[in-house]
Amino acid sequence: MASRPRTRLHVPQPPARPGDKADFSYLKLQPAGKQPRPDVKVSAQATLPLATGIVRVLDDEHRAVGAWDPHLEPEVLQMGLRHMLLTRIFDERMQRTQRQGRISFYMRSHGEEAVSVAQTMALRPGDMLFPSYRNQGIYMVRGRPLVDLMCQLLSNTRDMCKGRQLPVMYHWREGNVFSISGNLATQFPQAVGWAMAAAIKGEDHVAATWIGEGSSAESDFHAGMVFAEVYQAPVLLNIVNNQWAISTFQGFAGGEQRSFAARGPGYGMAGIRVDGNDITAQPPDKRGMAMVFQSYALWPHMTTAQNIGYGLKLRGLARDAIRRRVEEILAMLRLEGLGARMVTQLSGGQRQRVALGRALAINPAILLLDEPLSNLDARIREEVR
Repeated sequence: MASRPRTRLHVPQPPARPGDKADFSYLKLQPAGKQPRPDVKVSAQATLPLATGIVRVLDDEHRAVGAWDPHLEPEVLQMGLRHMLLTRIFDERMQRTQRQGRISFYMRSHGEEAVSVAQTMALRPGDMLFPSYRNQGIYMVRGRPLVDLMCQLLSNTRDMCKGRQLPVMYHWREGNVFSISGNLATQFPQAVGWAMAAAIKGEDHVAATWIGEGSSAESDFHAGMVFAEVYQAPVLLNIVNNQWAISTFQGFAGGEQRSFAARGPGYGMAGIRVDGNDITAQPPDKRGMAMVFQSYALWPHMTTAQNIGYGLKLRGLARDAIRRRVEEILAMLRLEGLGARMVTQLSGGQRQRVALGRALAINPAILLLDEPLSNLDARIREEVR
């Protein structure tokens, strides 16, 4: 008698583990701009190609293409970039503080800044947000003072949670940001419930919430999805797939065979799979940004004037225009007569002013400063400010 085949348990295996070279060969990507943008009133099943495929706006040259291009004004893009950079810098400083033992716990949103920033900018102030612990960008967009966030991390007398929550578990009633919970996926049914209440009251508001892909394996995720579909709640349900839930491969949450967005049509709701998190749609040299490094980062083979005018030269300005602008900066920073001197012959304070002048010369929309006045004496520091 022939033996019957035995059943075997399938255990998902990651294509690469943390520290290994990432392997995304399993992803089937469509060209940027290929996916159509259907009417918002189409049926959930009509969105299935968007859930199993992928919506890409930026091509490999950083250009926004296709029907999903939002055609944002440069000022909006620069503001979004400012919020993302502020989030990144805040995260890095707070992570460093945690590593020094000054705070007990911290979770960064590194690489996920635009997930929070772009959606919050698109939503209205009255819309309610239900974040996870990687959505710091929400607070940057809605204007929560950074000192308030720091006080919560330190659990001091100005802690918004009065010492009753872990660090990073912020909340902000006035800004319509719900309390963060350390229990995974609880914000999904909470957001749906708030959206249902808003609909019952006839309000013109929506709720938005975010979880990681690992949290989508929690029962609260499925409960939220059922209630959102049955009662057609005005809510945006986001699954942020960073491939790993802290230390667990996405396959254990059901992401091995199909995209997480494909669960939407399965529940009778629209699902859209979106690629990338760059909301600028502009190459780096078009973003209107300059930075003054604490180490100055000057070119030692150039003169003072050449260092200050380097950004203008890259932008293709005429020599006379560069010379006039450099002279303005030299005068403003009290560096007259030093334009022809090599930067290696300058004092520390003079080199710091050259670094500041190089950043100011291009009139940036966003200026990032890393202790830009630390080597200046008190009188010059006041004048520069």
